[in-house]
Amino acid sequence: MIILAATPIGNLRDASRRLIEVLENAEIVAAEDTRTTQSLMRALNIENRPRMIALHDHNEKHKAAELAELASEHDIVMVSDAGMPAVSDPGYGLVVAAVERGVTVTAIPGPSAVLMALAISGMPTDRFTFEGFLPRKPAERRSTLTALASEPRTMVFFEAPGRLASSLADMGTAFGADRRIAVCRELTKLYEEVRRGTASELVEWAEQGVKGEIVVVVSGAGPVEVSIEAAVAQVQALVASGIRLKDACAEVSAATGLSSRDLYQQALAAR
Repeated sequence: MIILAATPIGNLRDASRRLIEVLENAEIVAAEDTRTTQSLMRALNIENRPRMIALHDHNEKHKAAELAELASEHDIVMVSDAGMPAVSDPGYGLVVAAVERGVTVTAIPGPSAVLMALAISGMPTDRFTFEGFLPRKPAERRSTLTALASEPRTMVFFEAPGRLASSLADMGTAFGADRRIAVCRELTKLYEEVRRGTASELVEWAEQGVKGEIVVVVSGAGPVEVSIEAAVAQVQALVASGIRLKDACAEVSAATGLSSRDLYQQALAAR
């Protein structure tokens, strides 16, 4: 089988007993960086020296099938440099290849920068979307953020320290300067820090220079103010596409803040 094993994102004491046990008994380990994984095992006092196979962004496309085939006869532990493999890290291609071949895939849960940042951000946690790293090129980044301007769910991004200030400035332009944002830095590490504020406030701080691993959590867009007539038209369009009237009213209500009951009654009256 394939075992996706989450590793510490900073603090070594976050390594689970299950992770240590699996690494102590592993015969084959696929690692994003074999040197990083060997250092981790030494730091955790693991004496086992399994066969190490590098699996990273540059070779996963052609290596995944080979490893999936190997996993049909052997257990393979997959680790990235930090956190859960396959989540903005190598591993997704391996999982796809394993599933295609009927190889069992499981995971050892553990530290997650995405979930930790979300939990401590102070933003709504009931619905969220993980957007990974924003594009490096300014034009592409602005286009991506513009497309997310009306996203109602809390959004979680990764960002490089050197691009943080420009990304926050672009968020202010796309989302509005007053959109609530939390920048989480060096999670679980000695200099862990969370800065909360508006886009405009955080740009000024980020321009002074920020170091470390960065996770940015952004509050979702608020309900859009529309007339009851326009909202009923949205409901009718959803119904025409095959959605039940009750569900269409609930969806439009969530997006606009208008009463689902009022939308339902108005839509019935308009038939």
